[in-house]
Amino acid sequence: MTPQEMASTHAAAFKQSRPWTAAEFADLLDSRFVHYVGTPQSFALFQVIAGEVELLTLATHPTVQRQGLAVKCMENWHSKAVGLGATRAFLDVASDNLAAIALYERCQYRPCGQRKGYYARKNGKSCDAILMECTLP
Repeated sequence: MTPQEMASTHAAAFKQSRPWTAAEFADLLDSRFVHYVGTPQSFALFQVIAGEVELLTLATHPTVQRQGLAVKCMENWHSKAVGLGATRAFLDVASDNLAAIALYERCQYRPCGQRKGYYARKNGKSCDAILMECTLP
């Protein structure tokens, strides 16, 4: 998968906030700590450092949402992270992204913190981030 394919899917999936560019994906993928799973239609990008893994982004193109692809990406990145030595996983999610929150709760994540006004919205307002964590098997 190329950074351009990631950027295209990210732009289609993230309409409330600024999507990441191909250059940003390329920079992230240059790090030895950053990994990804999935396809150009649905992927997860994450970093593993010192036994912990952080989900950087998860994106599914709107034309293939509600087909279980995000759940599969969650399972796959968890498995890959465990293989890389991770035992705890973290992520943050916009408090207004109810579909993502439901997905993460389904995958055994629980809230562990909050960042006030973390996400900028196109309307000039901001949205809190909910920090979530889970223990990996």
